[in-house]
Amino acid sequence: MKKLIACLVLIALIGGLLLFGGRTSDMGGPDSAYLRIHIRADSNEAAAQAVKYKVRDAVVELLTPLAAQAESKEAAIRALTAALPRIERTAEAVLGENGFPYGARASIRKEEFPTRVYEGVTLGAGVYDALILELGSGNGDNWWCVVYPPLCFTGGGGNVVYRSRIAEIIRNFFGR
Repeated sequence: MKKLIACLVLIALIGGLLLFGGRTSDMGGPDSAYLRIHIRADSNEAAAQAVKYKVRDAVVELLTPLAAQAESKEAAIRALTAALPRIERTAEAVLGENGFPYGARASIRKEEFPTRVYEGVTLGAGVYDALILELGSGNGDNWWCVVYPPLCFTGGGGNVVYRSRIAEIIRNFFGR
């Protein structure tokens, strides 16, 4: 009987996820479950914008294993805080290789963000925890995504494995 009730509750939860999962969610605010990332270019000149994307690629490669291992937003913040010097060195190496003399500054802080949409998820306007990487003056347009949960960090090399906590709970419950 307990398993039947648990199954019905689980089916209701999964049904709710399927029903509402495709809709956007508005989870902005200081208690948001999201940890954002913004990489801000030095300027809006074409060369500064192009190198921003090269920095993005190198930084995402560096951060992907950290994001994949994080069990919570707090764990992701701790891992990224410890990695701030490596993030800056990685960005500065890419900048230097491409002839840009300015440096990079990385920090994790709370910032006000406008509403943004990413792959069907709406992040409402509000204050979010974020990894901010400023290239040079940081006055140019930015690239943004979400570090936790990892919406933009995928295992392109096949080394990153994402786990579903719901699937783990179901497997554990049924002993599989």
